[in-house]
Amino acid sequence: MHVPDGFIDAPVSIAAGVAAAGAVAVSLRGARRELDERTAPLAGLVAAFIFAVQMLNFPVAAGTSGHLLGGALAAILVGPYTGVLCVSVVLLMQGILFADGGLTALGVNVSVMGVVTVVVAYAIFRGLLKVLPPTRRSVTAAAFTGALLSVPAAATAFTAIYAVGGTTDVPVGKVFTAMVGVHVLIGIGEAAITAATVGAVLAVRPDLVHGARGLTAPLKLRVAGELVDAPAPAAVPAPAAARSTRKVWATGLVTALVLAGFVSFYASASPDGLEKVAADKGIDEKVEEHAAADSPLADYSVKDVTDARLSGGLAGVIGVGVTVVVGTGIFWAVRRRRAEDLTATSTATPVA
Repeated sequence: MHVPDGFIDAPVSIAAGVAAAGAVAVSLRGARRELDERTAPLAGLVAAFIFAVQMLNFPVAAGTSGHLLGGALAAILVGPYTGVLCVSVVLLMQGILFADGGLTALGVNVSVMGVVTVVVAYAIFRGLLKVLPPTRRSVTAAAFTGALLSVPAAATAFTAIYAVGGTTDVPVGKVFTAMVGVHVLIGIGEAAITAATVGAVLAVRPDLVHGARGLTAPLKLRVAGELVDAPAPAAVPAPAAARSTRKVWATGLVTALVLAGFVSFYASASPDGLEKVAADKGIDEKVEEHAAADSPLADYSVKDVTDARLSGGLAGVIGVGVTVVVGTGIFWAVRRRRAEDLTATSTATPVA
């Protein structure tokens, strides 16, 4: 759903940029409360994983494909404020290095793909957890539902922006029907990927899932064919903060590199939901060439590398590497700022 330059006029693009900048500023402050010594490096990994999975377009209808937006996944794994930052980092890297998503439309993309998906998905996720049993299965089910509904919500948000600042005269009703219709299908793929990823992390390190904090399900034992609560452990386990995240980080990074460097070659070549709707309805009549069209990594291929498989794979690996480095640097800086604030507060001299 990367909006290119030319779909939305300049005034609305600027307004969306201001709104996106405000959302990022708020998220930077909010992320200070979410990031700690465990989640700071994992947040960079989440951004890199989203970048990798976004390269895996999957078919959703005749001649149409979809890809992960990632807002729901990021919000549930590392928190909503940090989630907005994760998606923003991905969109920035894609726009600057890979000519994916217009630079003048960056504010639109951050607002639609970052802010809307995170807010909608996390609100639904938290709402469901209030009424569902406090179990890992409930977390996975809530993640599925939140991700599913976040995608058509993003499509609706794009339609609203188009209604105000669209550069073509296509009726808004037609755009809305087409966008929401195809993105409901894409939402199913989003939900499946999100639930599978959240479930996988829950299975090995539930303490690393931000959305699952505070939820504990008693261990069950099967006795005489019936499930009963296991006795409480005699020893208190080590604090979660003391447990290393290196294995999870390394596994996630290798997975992202394999997805972007190898699996992406087999992704669907069909246009994604927005591209298909734009071509069918004519809202791409005034699309502009990307400012980074001459980038050596434009269109997710390495310039002057003639082998398509190698070119795309190298571009994917470079993208994952750059995203994890930039993302981790940003999140460590935010984490450090939080630590400095806590130190300043604890050492402040009370006023008599």
